Amino acid sequence: MKFMTGAIVLSTVMMATAGGAFAAEVTRHKIPNSDFPIAQAVEIPAGMTTVYVSGALASVADEKAPKGSIEAYGDTKTQTVSALQSIEKTLAGMDLKMSDVVKMQVFLVGDPSKESKMDFKGFMEGYTQFFGTKEQPNLPARSVFQVAGLAGPGFLVEIEVIAARP
Repeated sequence: MKFMTGAIVLSTVMMATAGGAFAAEVTRHKIPNSDFPIAQAVEIPAGMTTVYVSGALASVADEKAPKGSIEAYGDTKTQTVSALQSIEKTLAGMDLKMSDVVKMQVFLVGDPSKESKMDFKGFMEGYTQFFGTKEQPNLPARSVFQVAGLAGPGFLVEIEVIAARP
């Protein structure tokens, strides 16, 4: 009887170990015939946990600029990099990486220096420092919206993400 119990335990351990080795992974579907750095869709298999990260804003980039001004936080590119660095730090605190991001929503305020239109080019210059690189090729599904305003004056960018944990 002891042999049989030991065999069942050993068999269970072996199956659990093998199951982990063959665990399903996130599937990122590319946009057909495009090199645009987002995924058309992302599939998260059963057994993974999703982590919803609240919107991140930029940190002050220029302490000498008037408080609450665009100059204090920087242009869209600068704010994008700052917000993504904040997200990166938040994820790291949860043992996750930017490569675990599966969905992103981006809110851009119209830049007064660009006829109050969102600076999509500036956003992309910041975004592509974190996604679609040789070091971090995983692309999230993503939406970008122009909004009338954010939590405070001077903010041009807010980014929220969803990450998947194996």
